Amino acid sequence: MKTVHEVSKIAGVSVRTLHHYDAIGLLKPTKVTPAGYRLYDESALRRLQTILLFRELRFPLKDIKKMVDQPDFDQMAALKDQIRLLELQREHLDRLIAFARKLERNGGNKVDFSAFDHSEYDRYAEEAKERWGGTDAYKEYVSRAEHQPEDRKENAAQGLMAIFAKFGKVKHQNPSSDEAQALVKELQQFITDNFYTCTPQILAGLGQMYIGDERFRKNINQAGGEGTAEFAAKAIEIYNTGK
Repeated sequence: MKTVHEVSKIAGVSVRTLHHYDAIGLLKPTKVTPAGYRLYDESALRRLQTILLFRELRFPLKDIKKMVDQPDFDQMAALKDQIRLLELQREHLDRLIAFARKLERNGGNKVDFSAFDHSEYDRYAEEAKERWGGTDAYKEYVSRAEHQPEDRKENAAQGLMAIFAKFGKVKHQNPSSDEAQALVKELQQFITDNFYTCTPQILAGLGQMYIGDERFRKNINQAGGEGTAEFAAKAIEIYNTGK
């Protein structure tokens, strides 16, 4: 793990910025030592990388947090959006350079504002925000969380880990077994009851996230033992596809 000063150095952001990200819940350290030192693992660094890409694209911090915090956030799919937005930025900059050179050749006399048009970029950026931060599941999650006392949130988190502990107890079986499939159904219902409506599509996305996101995989494996995340993800896939 890396200290806040090490992260500041390799990421090119100030320690003060990292402290601010922590304060607003955008990037929490993986661990805080008894002495108060913030430590960040690889998963946290990947999240920071995603955050900084969105910052380069001029996304407000509140929008970034809304997107990366949503339960079905897909980092690789979001990266494709980020790449497209960066390409649009580059195209816009190329137009501005060509426009400035044309002005230079004409002595700066021609009036033309077409090179300043951001409409395509703005439209795509809004679509990205809506795609990653405006899902019904996320809105429902936020709405519920706002009205839930802290002890209920904690109980829900513990209950979720308890289900993964059950997955760990049957991970020696085939993920298509009745026991494993019953646990997937229990998991889906628990998420619906405590967080947001867990549709088959969202459930499939969660299954992928359980093995694709280091934080989720680590927590699930801590609850059920090594290999639990992979087993649960496979059981979810079978549950959704029927094979």
